[in-house]
Amino acid sequence: DEVREAAEVAQALEFISGMEQGFDSVIAQGGANVSGGQKQRLSIARAIVRRPAIYLFDDSFSALDFKTDAKLRAALKQVTKQSTVLIVAQRISTVVDADCILVLDEGKIVGSGTHRELLDTNEVYQEIALSQLSEEEIA
Repeated sequence: DEVREAAEVAQALEFISGMEQGFDSVIAQGGANVSGGQKQRLSIARAIVRRPAIYLFDDSFSALDFKTDAKLRAALKQVTKQSTVLIVAQRISTVVDADCILVLDEGKIVGSGTHRELLDTNEVYQEIALSQLSEEEIA
């Protein structure tokens, strides 16, 4: 039940269920028989099952389409309420709801704050936002 729930949160339940042997399917060395996004979702599900005090997602959402990314983050929010979550990401949409975003430029922290605060005050963040988000999303 825990594994099924973690797979559901990680948006992996559908593709796992579609595999010939479902949850009993063998994953090849290095995940050679699954896509990059599927590999990321399986890794996230494995982390969720452990229920750690701290989650560190290092570019763990990069191979996901925007819709799956949004659904995963919404579901993840529910299961990580009692945990600290650190997300390293290049996509603003992945961190837009974070309590605190650190903006890096050439390896140095050049800003910190919420999405709204950074949009109002940080030139580097504004440039990134303009390159990734529509005007409606920025407003």
